[in-house]
Amino acid sequence: MMRARKFKTLETALGYRFKSTPLIERALTHASVRGGKTQRDDNERLEFVGDRVLGLAIAEALSEAFPLATEGELARRYNRLVRGETCAKVARELGLGASLILSDSEAESGGRDKDTILADAIEAVLGAIFLEAGFDKSRAVVRQLWQSHFDLLPQVAADSKSALQEWAQGQGLALPEYVEIARKGPDHAPRFTSEVRIVGKQPARGEGASKRAAEQAAATSLLMREGAIGPKTHG
Repeated sequence: MMRARKFKTLETALGYRFKSTPLIERALTHASVRGGKTQRDDNERLEFVGDRVLGLAIAEALSEAFPLATEGELARRYNRLVRGETCAKVARELGLGASLILSDSEAESGGRDKDTILADAIEAVLGAIFLEAGFDKSRAVVRQLWQSHFDLLPQVAADSKSALQEWAQGQGLALPEYVEIARKGPDHAPRFTSEVRIVGKQPARGEGASKRAAEQAAATSLLMREGAIGPKTHG
């Protein structure tokens, strides 16, 4: 009975009522309660589906909202909206943590407010909605829940270092690190060469009249090489 009340509260916040109680229960069940079960009764498979549903819904919404944006600009906004931090914020706004089904040890360690658990769970819920009601309904839920985060998009930073950091986070990579490789020229007109490094990616270099300018150039180089921005996206 207590679980039913929790689900009702969550469903009201979602704007969607599940027909299948076992489906929403599975979407909210963390892998920590799996124990010795041989079947996958946790939410990992639903999270896999929901991740794709979220990505498509956000990509479609961005394409409609920013018809003149370049591919790189859309990618920057997309990464901001689908990254784990944003998903966890959406889950908190829903009060999803109270409905999570966790092992005792995970619950005692603060699992109801962990970013990774919340982010995976909201994606699992979206996956469950998709499987039960189709893409149109799951897309409507995404647009409702992510609307306030869309409203913040004009504030997305346009400089290359910020864009690279957001791209790296969106790809699940480590944060970029910058290393000064060389400094040439006289003191009144120096030229700096910097290298940006991300674990798992080839480094990229850039030059500029200041250390910051060289780092920006290196970030731009890496973003362009990875296809995250086009040649004209950043100055």
